[in-house]
Amino acid sequence: MSRELWFHPDTEAELTEALDFYAQQGPGLDRRFVPEFEHALEQIVRFPEAAAPLHGRLRRKLLPSYPCSLIYRLTDTQIRVLAVAHQKRRPFYWRTRS
Repeated sequence: MSRELWFHPDTEAELTEALDFYAQQGPGLDRRFVPEFEHALEQIVRFPEAAAPLHGRLRRKLLPSYPCSLIYRLTDTQIRVLAVAHQKRRPFYWRTRS
């Protein structure tokens, strides 16, 4: 079954914030973040139930080289990416998103 990939409106700002942060941390960290982010999305689309479950249909896909996760919820027709979340900052701020 193929599911539509949907992004919460705040995920773009979170991605931009992460890229800006990594650009300041060292040369190329921001440029390496993008392919890792895209690879994580590809894995989620191919194997939506493979990432660690958080609660019910809510899951977390870790980015291996960065302290960030993609938080997403599965529905029958969609993969709803709710957050590009730093693993140590503002824990669970995204919980009210659906």
